[in-house]
Amino acid sequence: MRRIGIWVAAGGLLLATAACGGGSGSGGGAGTTPANQSLSVGFVAEPANLDFTSTEGAAIPQALLVNVYEGLVKLGQDGKIVPLLAEKWDVSPDRKTYTFTLRKNVKFSSGAPFTADDVVFSLDRVKTDWKLKIKSQLDVMDKVDKTDDSTAVVTLKRPSNGFLYSMATRLGAMFSRTGVADLANKPVGTGPYVLGSWRRGDSIQLNPNASYWGTKPSLPAVTLKYFKDATAMNNALLTGGIDVISSVQAPESLQQFADPNRFQTVEGTTNGEVVLSMNNSRPPFNDQKARQAVRYAIDHKALLETAWAGRGQLIGSMVPPTDPWYEDRTADYPYDPAKAKELLGGKTLDVKMRIPNLPYAVASAQVVKSQLAQVGITAEIEPLEFPARWLDVVFAKGDYDLSIINHVEPRDMGIFADKSYYFRYDNPEFGKLLAAADEGTEQQQTDDLKQAAKLLSDDAAADWLFLFPNLIVAKKGVTGLPKNAIAEAFDFTALAKQ
Repeated sequence: MRRIGIWVAAGGLLLATAACGGGSGSGGGAGTTPANQSLSVGFVAEPANLDFTSTEGAAIPQALLVNVYEGLVKLGQDGKIVPLLAEKWDVSPDRKTYTFTLRKNVKFSSGAPFTADDVVFSLDRVKTDWKLKIKSQLDVMDKVDKTDDSTAVVTLKRPSNGFLYSMATRLGAMFSRTGVADLANKPVGTGPYVLGSWRRGDSIQLNPNASYWGTKPSLPAVTLKYFKDATAMNNALLTGGIDVISSVQAPESLQQFADPNRFQTVEGTTNGEVVLSMNNSRPPFNDQKARQAVRYAIDHKALLETAWAGRGQLIGSMVPPTDPWYEDRTADYPYDPAKAKELLGGKTLDVKMRIPNLPYAVASAQVVKSQLAQVGITAEIEPLEFPARWLDVVFAKGDYDLSIINHVEPRDMGIFADKSYYFRYDNPEFGKLLAAADEGTEQQQTDDLKQAAKLLSDDAAADWLFLFPNLIVAKKGVTGLPKNAIAEAFDFTALAKQ
């Protein structure tokens, strides 16, 4: 969501109940596939619907982006932007005009051809129909034109370092002009998969798109299996009910999968900053000293060891190490309870910590509560159902003092520039740094964003508990698993079974 690139680490949105669901495009076909022929991947939460243009959260693009919907470009595993539906692109000398040359003979799963008309339609639709705050990232676009069926031209209002990167996120997804009537239930994309079936509260099955323009999937089906808790998901892998755990929810459980003859573990990095959010707009955290006291009160190393078995990385800012402007800011606020008490001036505080009922948030909240108590801050933990209750109470209404959420969307520091965002952080100087970074040279961008990250840290706009690790466990013989989770999608396109 810029963002809430909130992950349910890794999962996404609401675990609905009930059964049956969803249709598919003509390219795949619904129905079931024998378990021994397909591959099943476990997640901890399910999308509320399938429309990532109007519904916040990471679960929908996690399932559909790159797999069902494609953009002109995408993020590679190394974080670099690579071609997808665009074979290439050219940038004008003034950096304001992007000319995209499209792949030919690409079709949507409905059978409709993909042309530059769909590029114009999709990008214009971000401004007119999208409901998410992140759509503001494309406000820099002045116009989108079609030169011919294979050429689309985007003209910007000003140079923007962030434009192409935004195009690699869900914002750049290409939609069919005749395929947006029921996005919540019937996605129509150009990707290698189509929606086969959706058993609400249980699973989503993706089937190969028979008319896909690129390399066809090697599997006859991929099933996203949703679990209400980590133990159930672990048991499903142990007993053969699933093939992959997409993101380990209890790192201490990894010992269950230590047998190399049965299992493999993939460990990499993510963009996911686990943020201890503070409501900057109301007492006590409209006072910078109170926010700084919280940061000094947290023993981040101990928290990581206790809450997440030492897996992950301490970063101290809203910038992951995979971004060029990363600086280790953990030394800005070393663990110093005496300093925290000094900043509080002998006062005691009672605060509400409203968190999503997700494993990492619950585990981290217990440690935060204990450590804050040592400096005179009593935090009442209130778990809220995620996403519905948390999005309503915390994200939309800002009715909280503290919260904990994993912000997973790439390069999402800009969320702090929106004073209506649930942090309620308001510092015009921060916004100026972001604007200068977007328009400047590559070196200026790096310098300005380093300054912006430092400003956030100095202001104690939030506290950054740790960078969420990418921990995947799978049966031996599953190949093509993504080591790093630095994009919104869980890319199924390379998965195979030996």
